[in-house]
Amino acid sequence: MTTPAPDPRTEESRNPVTTAARRARQRDEANRDDPATPASIRLAQIGVLGWTIVTPILLGVLAGHWLDRWLRTGVTFAAALLTVGAGLGLWFAWRWMHRQ
Repeated sequence: MTTPAPDPRTEESRNPVTTAARRARQRDEANRDDPATPASIRLAQIGVLGWTIVTPILLGVLAGHWLDRWLRTGVTFAAALLTVGAGLGLWFAWRWMHRQ
């Protein structure tokens, strides 16, 4: 008696490499069927990405400037919160890019 051959569909679902290759093939086929993304959508995405970085920086500078004036500390808080805002902005942009 011989053992039955394994079902290729269940074998494929257990192997993550095979599953990833199948998904990549499906994405490639879908991209061939659809026209290219319009330039207006790409420009909008660049705008969103820019504001995602700039907004935390501006908020950090404004909050730091307010703290510096209130505590009379020169530019200590403005510089520190500018750096924190830049880090947060880049982190938010990184997360946004990986979700797209």
